[in-house]
Amino acid sequence: MSRIEELPDDFDESLNLNDAPPEVTQNLPQPGFDAFAPGNDLPFPINEEGLKKRQTDPNAPELPPDIAAVQSHTTKELIDMMNKTPLFMTDMNNAGDENGQNMLLDALQALQNEGSRAEVAQSFKSQGNEAVQELRWIDAKEFYTKALAVINAKEDKWEKPEDEKEEAALLVKLEEASYSNRALCNLELGNYRSCTLDCAGSLKINPKNIKAYYRSALALFKLDKVAEAEDSVIRGLAIDPESKALQEHSKKIAERKAHLERIAAKKRAEEELLRKQKVMLSTALKARQIRTRKTEQPPDMEDAMIRLVPDPLSPESTVEFPAVFLYPMEAQSDFIKSFSEMNSISDHLDYIFPLPWDTKKEYTLGNVECFMQTVTGGLIKAGKSVPLLQILTGGKVEVIDELVNIYVVPLSKTGKFIAEMKARKSG
Repeated sequence: MSRIEELPDDFDESLNLNDAPPEVTQNLPQPGFDAFAPGNDLPFPINEEGLKKRQTDPNAPELPPDIAAVQSHTTKELIDMMNKTPLFMTDMNNAGDENGQNMLLDALQALQNEGSRAEVAQSFKSQGNEAVQELRWIDAKEFYTKALAVINAKEDKWEKPEDEKEEAALLVKLEEASYSNRALCNLELGNYRSCTLDCAGSLKINPKNIKAYYRSALALFKLDKVAEAEDSVIRGLAIDPESKALQEHSKKIAERKAHLERIAAKKRAEEELLRKQKVMLSTALKARQIRTRKTEQPPDMEDAMIRLVPDPLSPESTVEFPAVFLYPMEAQSDFIKSFSEMNSISDHLDYIFPLPWDTKKEYTLGNVECFMQTVTGGLIKAGKSVPLLQILTGGKVEVIDELVNIYVVPLSKTGKFIAEMKARKSG
């Protein structure tokens, strides 16, 4: 993401945030220095017994001391030794020697607690600011977190300050700045929710912290909480109407707000149109005395549905239904997406026949009868040449889940079909 304009108080404003962090050259090897030459200090003590076990070839050349120090130990031994070094320490409980002591760690902890509470917190904050200068956001966030931990620690293990009032005032300023600066780190790291919480912590101490309002607005905008972002900008501009950063961000928020309002207006219009169409269709079905019912598990028909055509809002439009021709004696079917109330069954069977699977040529327009189930589970014979509207009107049959079901049976098998349907109804 692009760099943020608002920065910690002691941030170097001349730093170009679009450039990579400055190279650290002070610790680079100097001319004539051999980085790979063996030194006097080995990373680990050499375990002679362990080294012998790994050197199976007696004629192999002697290993350099640094490599021998590593290869003479098992992986577990190396991990245990590394855990006693503060830089690699992951388990404080196992960081000591056989007596539970770790002199280097104790020295570092003592150094960390040297000075008053405010002095230690200031040290962490300064280290955080240095990390920000180098764009090391994770490290900076950790230093600000440590500063806040020192400020809010219940146990006072630091030196007594010379002036307690001055110390208390400094702690308040440090807490405000640490929250605000950590908010910047969270913003850069994409931790937008955490950024808003840190801004709230800073504003709780100082309700006039412009940076906190600005960073909170940026984070809220990233979360697409436009109303909250706008509120944060308005509060900030009320304190500093000349803030260029807040003014620029206010424009972005206004653009996003207008875009969202257009989307919402379009959605409301679509919902209103759909509501009117449903009302018109329901009125049309009632006027035709066509019964409909929906179940808890309707079939998936994609975009097929009962509708008025050509105009869904005109009472003069005709009703079209999705329909399925069922061939129960062969376990086959044909789906009709739009069956107009003005068309008859034969209008569709005329182009469907002959059926590709009808090897016996039983399914012809003159050799089949059509049936539909009644509301009570019985059957009615549906005339093939009668308009669908005439079959559905009157309430004897009902359209379930917006789908008209029509059974198509060869004349030679109608007796068997009717018997099976009666058995199913009584069963």
